[in-house]
Amino acid sequence: MRTVTSVEAQNRFGELIDSAQREPVTITRRGRPVAFVLSPADMKELLAVREQRERVVSDFEAFFRSADARLKPEALDLSDSDVQRMVNELR
Repeated sequence: MRTVTSVEAQNRFGELIDSAQREPVTITRRGRPVAFVLSPADMKELLAVREQRERVVSDFEAFFRSADARLKPEALDLSDSDVQRMVNELR
């Protein structure tokens, strides 16, 4: 990934966006990353990954809500150490 300073980015903006079509570009200020410039294709891919992650997290949370709804009342009284002890006993 190419890295340029914020001053370089200002002075060579046209070249910066051309470079971003080939690979993301990191813009730094005082040696620290402050922004990234990337192609529309890269941005689309990042957004698709974010959407997929959100769907997976939502499905995961729904699964645990469903599992919690099926718990017997006595299961709610178990502590983490009780569960860990039972798991170890089953091994």
